[in-house]
Amino acid sequence: MDYVLDHWKLVTGIAAATILLLGYRWVLWLCGVIIVPDDSVGVMTKKFVLLGKNRRLPAGRIIALNNEAGYQADTLPPGLHLGLWPWQYQVDLVKFFTVPPGKVGCVEACDGEPLPSGRIVAQLVSCDSFQDARAFLQNKGQRGPQMGVIPPGTYRINSLIFSVSLTDAIVVPPGQIGVIEARDGKPLSGGRVIARHVDCDSFQDASAFMAGGGERGPQMAIIAPGTYRINPFLFSVQLADAVDIPDNKVGVVTTREGFSLAAGEIAGPVIDGHNMFQSPQAFVDGKGSKGLQEQVLLSGRYFINPRFATIEMVDMTEVPIAHVGVVIAFVGKEGKDVTGDTFKHGNLVSRGEKGVWVEPLDPGKYPINPYTHKVTNVPTANVVLNWATGKTEAHRLDANLSTITVRSADGFKFNLDVSQIIHIPRNDAPKVIARFGDMSALVTQVLEPTIGNYFRNAAQGSDIIDFLKNRSVRQEEARDAISVALKEYNVGAVDTLIGDIVPPDQLMKTLTDRKLAEQERVTYETQRLAQVVRQQFEQANALAVTQAKVVDAERQVAIADFNAQANVKSAEGQAQAKKINAEADATVVRTVGDAEASKTRAVGGAEAEVIKLKIASMESGNYAVVQVAEALAKSGVKLVPDIVAGGGATSGTLVDVLLANVIRDGSARNSSKP
Repeated sequence: MDYVLDHWKLVTGIAAATILLLGYRWVLWLCGVIIVPDDSVGVMTKKFVLLGKNRRLPAGRIIALNNEAGYQADTLPPGLHLGLWPWQYQVDLVKFFTVPPGKVGCVEACDGEPLPSGRIVAQLVSCDSFQDARAFLQNKGQRGPQMGVIPPGTYRINSLIFSVSLTDAIVVPPGQIGVIEARDGKPLSGGRVIARHVDCDSFQDASAFMAGGGERGPQMAIIAPGTYRINPFLFSVQLADAVDIPDNKVGVVTTREGFSLAAGEIAGPVIDGHNMFQSPQAFVDGKGSKGLQEQVLLSGRYFINPRFATIEMVDMTEVPIAHVGVVIAFVGKEGKDVTGDTFKHGNLVSRGEKGVWVEPLDPGKYPINPYTHKVTNVPTANVVLNWATGKTEAHRLDANLSTITVRSADGFKFNLDVSQIIHIPRNDAPKVIARFGDMSALVTQVLEPTIGNYFRNAAQGSDIIDFLKNRSVRQEEARDAISVALKEYNVGAVDTLIGDIVPPDQLMKTLTDRKLAEQERVTYETQRLAQVVRQQFEQANALAVTQAKVVDAERQVAIADFNAQANVKSAEGQAQAKKINAEADATVVRTVGDAEASKTRAVGGAEAEVIKLKIASMESGNYAVVQVAEALAKSGVKLVPDIVAGGGATSGTLVDVLLANVIRDGSARNSSKP
């Protein structure tokens, strides 16, 4: 305590400094000094004015422009401001107004000129995005919702005159469109249901919309996918799906805006330049009619305003293989018949005209409006129609046909199934449709009575037994007669076939009994023939048993015959061989003999010549003795005998000696034999 008393001046100084630091703003405020931070503005309210002509606000105004008492139009920017005495001015600090990305600021003014009668949105005036309240009021800004919006950013807004609310920017996702409805503008003219198009930057420029004569209500124009800063005070936006036409489909269009259809027309004509109904204003400007449209949408995506037109998706018109499509047009200019005098049962017109087109559609798929054009498929292949109860073909044209009941000349009623094959040529198909309307009418009006009556008449011309027996003849007659009858209707009769014939039961019993008797006779005859065949079989079987031995014997005989023939052939072959060998040997011997003879003759001739010479040199008797002696010498014969026997009158010669020796040798050989 003593310390505090001793230093009370220091303590008092510190306390005063603390109070000043804590309450400097209050002190400055008392001195008329206002500090506005960097993120705020100061909005002022002047409490009173003692002197001057502008002490009070004009009647109906709440914002002061000339320093009158009340809310001030001007704001205090960030910084230091003097002379704002607290007893005369109230200054409130207001944070800057920030519009984040993806948002827009919608402004309402509490002061300004009153809105004209019938208007709900104030006109746009130049006021620096509502940051200059003085300019707003001086430029005749109007109180209430404002046309202009504040884009993303930070703004110094005087909250005493302007209130700003944040709203989302309009985002149209892919695959959708934005459908607009205006809350302000000119009223729609008589008979109109949708407002005309005005260039206004996709409804982001409300001032341009109003200045361009924009009309209130549903708008023709739409906004495509994207992000838009659209004033919700003036426009409401609804999202709608884009129109997607899948493959093999077409879109049938019905418009709600345009001119009235001409008398007698059921659909509007084709209009050029409206980009497949995506530009309603171009459609209306091109004199398009409201209601059903002849033109259709092909597969793809379209941004079509549902307030302007509705789209119905239907299948493409298909003409199958083996068919042609006959077109019946309900729209177009009045058609002129092109058939002349050759066809008098209806008018056929050219393509694009109203009526039955003379040129049919070939197989394929066609984008045709089924409400303005009817396509009837007519088969060009052979068509089978059955007059048989419970039997029908896939085309179902004979679904209502039944078995034909006829009466014969002898009074019997019986049922008859008939199949008729017809063919319609391609170029005659429009004539058939022009005359009958469709294939079902052709069957019921022509084919059914023609064929039924023919067979009823034919049956009455013969008795039932004759009809049954001459079925093929009746069929040929029917084919020829029906072909002639159908040719008049441009239908070709390919063939007429009689199917099942069902006579009466009592007649069938008689015929059945007769047939059974005939069959029994045939059975007995068959059995008899079977016994005959059996006997023949037994004989053949017995013969087959002995046939093996007969065959074996025959084979033995044949084998022996073959062996004999083989031996004969062998002997003949050997004889022939020997003959050939003998002839060859004879030829050889003959050739050798001839050669030896020639040789001998040659040698003999030579020797004869020599002997002649030798004889000539000596007497012939002496020469003979010499030769004998040489021969004996060469043969080794003894010239002196072992025994000399004498006798006889003559003396023995050399010849005698030789003969004696020969006889002796011969006797010796004979004695040596046993």
